Amino acid sequence: MSEQSPRQEFSGLRMGKPFGIPVYVSWSWFIVAVFITVMFGPRFRQMLPELGSTASYAVALVFAVLLYVSVLLHELAHSVLAKWYGLPVRRITLYLLGGVSEIEKEPPTPGKEFLVAAAGPALSLGLGGLGLAADVYAVNNGGILEVLVWQLWVANLIVGVFNLLPGLPLDGGRMLRAGVWKLTRNPGSGTVVAAWGGRVLAVLLVVFPIATALRSGQEIDLADLIWPFVLASFIWLGASQSLRVAKIRARIPQVNARALARRAIPVTAETPLSEALRQATERGAGAIVVVDHEGQPMAIVHEAAVQATPEHRRPWVNAGSVAKSLEPTMVLKADLAGEPLIDAMREAPGSEYLLVEGGGEIYGVLSTADVNRVFTGV
Repeated sequence: MSEQSPRQEFSGLRMGKPFGIPVYVSWSWFIVAVFITVMFGPRFRQMLPELGSTASYAVALVFAVLLYVSVLLHELAHSVLAKWYGLPVRRITLYLLGGVSEIEKEPPTPGKEFLVAAAGPALSLGLGGLGLAADVYAVNNGGILEVLVWQLWVANLIVGVFNLLPGLPLDGGRMLRAGVWKLTRNPGSGTVVAAWGGRVLAVLLVVFPIATALRSGQEIDLADLIWPFVLASFIWLGASQSLRVAKIRARIPQVNARALARRAIPVTAETPLSEALRQATERGAGAIVVVDHEGQPMAIVHEAAVQATPEHRRPWVNAGSVAKSLEPTMVLKADLAGEPLIDAMREAPGSEYLLVEGGGEIYGVLSTADVNRVFTGV
């Protein structure tokens, strides 16, 4: 499964950088490794009676590691193709329920979206097919290798088929999204349809085993519902997150630097803060830019610093002392709007940006808080 993820702190082990993509293993993976070892140890002992108890659990641990190598290959299929299309891939993480490829931009066309999403299941199904062929024609001596190969090709088959189910956040959901996007020419519509598909799948994962047990007259064993419930919760939460993201992305076209800009007045650094505020009020400006004696912008008076300065001290504090120096990345073109504007702000996170015209003239100041209000509706 691949997805676009927000930047966040991460705790885990870095395992390498294949194809230039950092690979991390979350601490939660070790929980799964122990679980698989405990669950499959007795099974391997039954399938391989000649093994002792310790050896059976050792083989189960090897199976857990090889299974997650398969998951890594699945995610690499997504990420390598994404990089081939010029999409930045931040990292791959192996965690409790599998793996995730953090692709920081969505593909520009539904066709590329479909292919990036399909690459993972295709590789898992391919591994399953190779494993089946090896099981039938190469390793059929009934030993440890055959048992491991059999377990792995079945596991890859399950992973490939499961990820093809048509609902976000699964790969099949992204493929469905690409199809709806192609038909409607609207990626947002594709996301909504695929996210609701994910919610339906989540409900079915819980309802189906209960209905099957009731139909057959068997008692419902709550232990048998733990894993379906965990998977259903994961899919439901992922689908709900996709719906929230779709609502946010629908508002991106409303983000226009000129429309959201605050009118700014220029003052020198030596200007008393009270005088700078008086001039701003008199001229109906919502921001103050500190300029040098040649009129070149140097800094933006920080709104939070102004509010933190008691009114009786403002005549004795100059504007430069409550201003934040302008880095080149904090100066944006006033014509920016939509996705390019969001990308520019993401590249240089800050509270305020100076907007300039094509010739370098000051247009105004863009506040991150004003941009955020577009998405929160406040």
